[in-house]
Amino acid sequence: MNKLLRIGTRDSQLAVWQATLVQEQLKQHGIASELVLVKSDGDLDLVTPLYEIGVQGIFTKTLDTALLNNRIDIAVHSMKDVPTQPAKGIVQAAVLKRASYKDILVPSSSRAQPRDLTDPSADALLTIATGSTRRKAQWLNRYPHHRIESLRGNVNTRLRKLAESDWYGAIFAAAGLERIGLRPDNAIELDWMLPAPSQGAIMVVCREHEHTVADACALMNDATTALCTQIEKDFLRSLFGGCTTPISALAELSNDTVLFRGNILSPDGTQKLETAVQVPVQESKGIGITAANQLLEQGAGEIVAAIRNATHS
Repeated sequence: MNKLLRIGTRDSQLAVWQATLVQEQLKQHGIASELVLVKSDGDLDLVTPLYEIGVQGIFTKTLDTALLNNRIDIAVHSMKDVPTQPAKGIVQAAVLKRASYKDILVPSSSRAQPRDLTDPSADALLTIATGSTRRKAQWLNRYPHHRIESLRGNVNTRLRKLAESDWYGAIFAAAGLERIGLRPDNAIELDWMLPAPSQGAIMVVCREHEHTVADACALMNDATTALCTQIEKDFLRSLFGGCTTPISALAELSNDTVLFRGNILSPDGTQKLETAVQVPVQESKGIGITAANQLLEQGAGEIVAAIRNATHS
């Protein structure tokens, strides 16, 4: 295409890295582009917890507005930040190959690692920082004797706050730190923690009916990542959950088989419902919905309702 594509992105280091990756992949296909930096509401307010802001789409709506107003041609998002229902007039154009989906614990450099995190008598006052209700719920489910501190901001801001704190550590997405070369050597992979739906994936969106732009973006699409993240998003949407609901999901493709795992917890971690489904890839359409229905039959709707009532009270 002859058109110079305007790529909209948040102005954080990680967001610009992701947009630059998109720019490089477009260039490989002979498509010229430029970056347009836009600051989101989520970047401006670093104090209010996300669940009080009304987090659904907080990191995407400013870019979506710029897209609908024709200030940009495509927008690049961390896919886990994208609402399950996109803004009217905007469509998914590509999902890039997924990086690590894992969460990691980054200990504060000023703290020695406890010998046993599960021992309540040894570290009853251990404090872990995160701004994610999902990470908080899963951590408290595993370590109910620990304390959780709210942590907001982009990756660089959160690392700085951690270094200045007396917390034991903070939880980050591995992909975010790895992409900009900031993953510390002492980071601990939390293999037991299920990620947010589509964590580690990058999504590109464009305006509906702009087929030339959509076709250009489709050249970057990774079919496996697109399949797995769609299953995870179906699970989230079917549970009527958003970014403030402690819902986790992971779909993996191996030997023509899709393995899906998902869970939902109460914010304090005391309630947990989980499911696992394994099917041949040709039968994988709709398994996110099937898995969600399994949890709804077990009472997941009551957890979601309680969270909504607490949020609006």
